[in-house]
Amino acid sequence: MDRHAADRLLLAAARRGGPWVPAMLATSLLLAGVYTVLPALMGRTVDAVLAGGHATGWLTLSIAAIAVLMVCDLLDDLVGKLAEARATAWLRHTLLRHVLDLGTRATRRFTAGDLVSRLVGNSARTGQVASTLVWAVLDLVPPVGAVVALALIDPWLCLTFLVGLPVVLSLVRTFVRDASDINERYYAAQGRVAARLVDALTGIRTITAAGTVDREVGRVLGPLPELRRHGSGMWRALARVSAREALVIPLLEVAVLAVAGLELARGRITPGQVLAAGEYVVLATGISALVSSASRLAMARATAGRVAEVLAEPPVPYGGTHLPDGPGTLEFRGVTVRGPGGDGRGPGGTVLEDVWLTVPGGSLVAVVGRSGSGKSLLAALAGRLTDPDEGEVLLDGVPLPHLDRPALRGAVAYGFERPVLLGETFADAIGMGPRPASAEEVARQAAAARADAFIRRLPQGYRTCPADAPLSGGEVQRVGLARAFVQAGRVLVLDDVAASLDTVTEHHVSQVLTGALAGRTRLVVTHRASTAARADRVVWLDGGGVRGQGTHRELWSRPEYRTAFRPDPPVGPEVAAKPGGTRTGGRQTGGAA
Repeated sequence: MDRHAADRLLLAAARRGGPWVPAMLATSLLLAGVYTVLPALMGRTVDAVLAGGHATGWLTLSIAAIAVLMVCDLLDDLVGKLAEARATAWLRHTLLRHVLDLGTRATRRFTAGDLVSRLVGNSARTGQVASTLVWAVLDLVPPVGAVVALALIDPWLCLTFLVGLPVVLSLVRTFVRDASDINERYYAAQGRVAARLVDALTGIRTITAAGTVDREVGRVLGPLPELRRHGSGMWRALARVSAREALVIPLLEVAVLAVAGLELARGRITPGQVLAAGEYVVLATGISALVSSASRLAMARATAGRVAEVLAEPPVPYGGTHLPDGPGTLEFRGVTVRGPGGDGRGPGGTVLEDVWLTVPGGSLVAVVGRSGSGKSLLAALAGRLTDPDEGEVLLDGVPLPHLDRPALRGAVAYGFERPVLLGETFADAIGMGPRPASAEEVARQAAAARADAFIRRLPQGYRTCPADAPLSGGEVQRVGLARAFVQAGRVLVLDDVAASLDTVTEHHVSQVLTGALAGRTRLVVTHRASTAARADRVVWLDGGGVRGQGTHRELWSRPEYRTAFRPDPPVGPEVAAKPGGTRTGGRQTGGAA
């Protein structure tokens, strides 16, 4: 963890507490001042009573000080929570915006569950820094004031206390160091539990079908022993400092009170001052408050480090260039993309290498290849969902990084194999994008994706919440396609969207691509020979590069090309797949229909 970055974030969050921070500072300062003055008032009251004089005034002042303590304590808690709420809201907004600005890199660098843990729990703990800092600083006021008061009562009392002070400070310093290390490890383990839980919830159907509930519970809760170990370590650190406090503090109090007794016997101080000295030595050795503040700061620093780690990831930069008029021509110039290994060897090596490819504007281009050949990666490069390690991608002659965000996102629309329906209603999910869509356009494009009929049968039609309507994979796919059709700009990229579609729907969608959307550049990743057969051009990926280009009919003569398609299991007589064929006996062929 970069502790300097964590400290900077803590200070930024504290400033975001707004006007409630100075209000909290004022109430806390008044509270600390009253705590410091109260023992002196009580001592004066005792002296007045013992002297047989009028003690009413001092007693009234003592009662008033206690009343002020109660009011300030309530106000301090209130304004502290308001400051925490503002700081936490700012942190969560900043972190969420940054995560979304990272794009797909966010979930490659951090797991989804870990991000949720940082966004929800860690941000809340970090947001408490405003009140924690104020209270930590002002927790020093009563001890410092108490030391000054001891010196004013009698210098020997102050000197006696100062002899034992280094031991007290050493206890606090040791605790802060131990607590910081323990908290960092604790929250990291907590993030791993959250990450595994999100994975389990995502794959809950597989877990249920496989009957591996007990095994999955064990996997998700696997970090619990580590979590328990770090939690126990924190309690042990608290126990150690508490045990040493229980030994050191009473000895220091006894030493100061013994000196106070001697000074009283000599007539140098009064009984009331002895009482005040006893109270002041308790304030001066207020290690419990210091340890509590140190513990909260250590936790805030640990969580701030986890938040700062995400914020340190650079977001996707955009340029300021507007897109000129053009047909939507895509160019891939010397594009190379490496995997996590980055050395060109093994599964983490180069996925695409030195790809030179031009997708003519307004054309329908199918991208085919065996699994792992880089089809989806090429599709992601087309709209800058990821950037190449070498080379560049251009749209109508402009490198994609040079374009401003609205221009790029308005020009390139995507349809995905497993779309996620975002929004409060189906109308929101279909209309989501940089360009607002009318209700009529939403319904029209839903009909084009063959989603209109089943959406209208839902209880509230297009106003139904997607979470309240269980859909099949094919139905979700159609809603995702409708969104892509609504937002289609110059370029429409469809990444294996036919995977969950039946034959009739796929044929209908193909008609939309070659009809209503014919004026746009359409880049379609597919495993189906029938889709490739309808394309103007096929790009065949293999071995990290473009193995071949041409029409489906031209490429079909090559046996290696034919193996790029995933045939459905044959039902009935086996029929050879060839250009011009049809779907026979349930087996997909290379038909151009």
